[in-house]
Amino acid sequence: MNSNNYTKEIILASNSSRRKDYLKILGFPFMIKTLKINENYPKHLKGKSIPNFLAKLKAEPFKKHIKNNQIVITADTIVWSKGICYGKPKSFEEARDMLKNLSGNIHQVITSVGFLTSSGYSSITSITEVTFRKIHEELIDHYIKHEKPFDKAGGYGIQDSIGVIAVSEIKGSYTNVVGLPVSEVYAELKRLE
Repeated sequence: MNSNNYTKEIILASNSSRRKDYLKILGFPFMIKTLKINENYPKHLKGKSIPNFLAKLKAEPFKKHIKNNQIVITADTIVWSKGICYGKPKSFEEARDMLKNLSGNIHQVITSVGFLTSSGYSSITSITEVTFRKIHEELIDHYIKHEKPFDKAGGYGIQDSIGVIAVSEIKGSYTNVVGLPVSEVYAELKRLE
């Protein structure tokens, strides 16, 4: 897809290689710039309110410096299951607990993508329903040990071995589960041009 004539300067405020790769596929020229923030959210938030809050929070440090021709893209992805928010696991044990809880159940992968311009902030939210087969603990342990999913919400990547084995059905955007709802991002970038 050729979007090289895009008139805005895009700044991707994410270190995610998956988000970077998807933005490259769209053909938009962009640069990566991240600013450190504390990714805590108020505990009263539920479901899509959590990534909405965090995507907007990630845009805040850019507000003072944004130029008229720039768009800053921020994003946050969570896994939501039975009223529990699963972000990125901090340890082997936490990843194991997440995957054991997701095993044999349906969960939602929710990504909010923020777009900051000099005239304001807008966002999109994509929700994909994912059904996991029952997965054995040996497979969970092997996956965590060898593929180290500590940078993935819910402790797994749908594109990884465990995703190929465990996911029996998805309803919604596949690219959202990977970390960026590509068609929605494309539409919003075109709208903001």
